[in-house]
Amino acid sequence: MDMDSVSSGSSLQCLAKLLRDAQEEEEEEDVSRCSSVGAMTPGSIGPVKKETTGTFQMKSENRKTIWNTEEVPEGSEFDDTWDPREQPEYEILFKQSVGTEDVFFGMTGKDPSTACCEDIVIKIKLPETKYSDITLDIQDKVLDLRTPKKKLLLHLPYPVNSKEGRARFLSEEEILEVTLRVSRQFDFINFSDG
Repeated sequence: MDMDSVSSGSSLQCLAKLLRDAQEEEEEEDVSRCSSVGAMTPGSIGPVKKETTGTFQMKSENRKTIWNTEEVPEGSEFDDTWDPREQPEYEILFKQSVGTEDVFFGMTGKDPSTACCEDIVIKIKLPETKYSDITLDIQDKVLDLRTPKKKLLLHLPYPVNSKEGRARFLSEEEILEVTLRVSRQFDFINFSDG
């Protein structure tokens, strides 16, 4: 091998091109092997979906609003993290009406789970509080209680009928007892509209 032919600039460039082309081909083969396997997903089974190239249209009545009303969770208007009042102790109980057909015969298919309960009972301990100091607001999914010393924003485990409910203040025990009717959709357990 002649040293003059190896050391010439054009021959070095040709050699570099050959080596570079071989490396690029190997990388392309590796990528094509990986992408063919990686591209297979459950969504790739069946006919190919046609992509729509339509423009997104905003359906807002007021262009100055930041969020739609559907995007804001219910009860977020009450959330006040800067309020210095402490949260009272509370207990959530589930109550169901059970008759002899449930206990002895099992005719209605009720079980002791919370899915079969008709009412939610919330017992809130309010020490050193008078009945006149309590402000209670109930929505379908949120209970908001405020007193001069305590504040409770409780997201309820089930939607309730905010129009039907009872609240009583037991002054001897200093407990507010709120009973709310659960509003359920028809399902395989609950056959009546609550």
